[in-house]
Amino acid sequence: MAIDESGERTGQYEPPVAALAERVAGAVITPEQPEYDEARTVWNGLVDRRPAAIVRCTGTADVVACVDFAREEHLPLSVRGGGHNVAGTAVCDDGIVVDLSELRGVHVDPNRRRVRVAGGATWADVDREAQQFGLAVPGGVVSDTGVAGLTLGGGFGHLRRTYGLSCDALRSVDLVTANGDALTASADEHEDLFWALRGGGGNFGVVTSFEFEAYPLGPDVAGCLVFHPAARATEAFQFLREYAADAPEEVSPLAFTATVPDEPEFPETARGEPVVGFFACYAGEDLETGLNVLAPLREFDTPVLDFSGIMPYTEFQRVLDEDYPDGRRYYWKSTYLTGLSDAAIDAIVAASETAPSPLSTVDVWQLGGAIADVDEGETAFGERDAPYMLGIEANWDDAEGDDANIAWARELYETMQEFSPGGLYVNFPGFGEEGEELVRAVYGDNYDRLQQVKARYDPDNLFRANQNITPAPSA
Repeated sequence: MAIDESGERTGQYEPPVAALAERVAGAVITPEQPEYDEARTVWNGLVDRRPAAIVRCTGTADVVACVDFAREEHLPLSVRGGGHNVAGTAVCDDGIVVDLSELRGVHVDPNRRRVRVAGGATWADVDREAQQFGLAVPGGVVSDTGVAGLTLGGGFGHLRRTYGLSCDALRSVDLVTANGDALTASADEHEDLFWALRGGGGNFGVVTSFEFEAYPLGPDVAGCLVFHPAARATEAFQFLREYAADAPEEVSPLAFTATVPDEPEFPETARGEPVVGFFACYAGEDLETGLNVLAPLREFDTPVLDFSGIMPYTEFQRVLDEDYPDGRRYYWKSTYLTGLSDAAIDAIVAASETAPSPLSTVDVWQLGGAIADVDEGETAFGERDAPYMLGIEANWDDAEGDDANIAWARELYETMQEFSPGGLYVNFPGFGEEGEELVRAVYGDNYDRLQQVKARYDPDNLFRANQNITPAPSA
């Protein structure tokens, strides 16, 4: 048995999990226990990893104990917040999982418009509490998503053009570093670390608590989810291009290709039909103005289905939840687009027609607005100027479809590089097959600075179960 270049043990080794159990208050789940398989399962059914132990942390002291144990025993370490990361980085083989899933508290200070969120919370937890006070934090578009993973990777959601990314709303974090220190990072404390945490992923520690600024919204919003005939897909993306040119920052639309699910809530005549859709909400104060702003998306053609209207913000945030169930197989890629040229649209539409699975979608997100108002070097999140992001979502249920669906997503990603300024969204990375090449593409000019921060707070790269930023070499 030895320690390899990455700092992990090689050869057979049985970690002294009993010793770890004596150091924590939370449950320690190991392979011989009946709940182990459920505990190691994450949202993405493609991910099948077998950790040595999963620790259901009850607080910061448990997190410190796990980090210290993994460091001392030279074991892999991963961190589970919501367990919703598409790349499955919440679990590792043969190591320790710091499971924060029982730490889901949310506290709202309405006078300061601040929201304190524990590391295992989901966006549904945040929305529920914040909306009691007419407030919202920029989150994602699926309420089951964990706050931690989305925020640390940037965080695109329905409020992105109005209030920016999830990481832009961060005001401080409490975290445990690789050497077991519990500290607070903000604009006034550990400023370099705070900069890195806003987009740099889980590379720098275990975040046990987030403090966000919240913004007035709700309780009702004007929402748009409308499906048009797939035969008009090319024209629909061209229409998004026209609509986006004058769209106010209160709306953050995306257009997507899809197939109507075979589910009871959809009309029987529409089930199984290919469609092109628009999805957005209006984040301004006046609901009637919002309906008018969204109306062109609904009136583009005679809708196949239209779920638009005035609804509670918490309900709008849950609209897609049932489309992304636990256990489905997911492989997502992304790339930024310099625009929506006719040639780019033709490539998107052609690819959508060849998707092996009817569950897959191709999504074009309008960016800009508050995202671009932040200087590119102000946070670790790298790409601020692109007008659009392309999301490639390969979604399927059967293992027999793994190769075909992954190949389809990768092929479209390569095709679209012709229309991209470079870069990709770290939360939609595939499985990070490209290694450091991918990570450099994510962070661009910020990568070297991130390596310096990594070298300061995690020089031995304990936190490497992620889209990994390697520490800068010592001088």
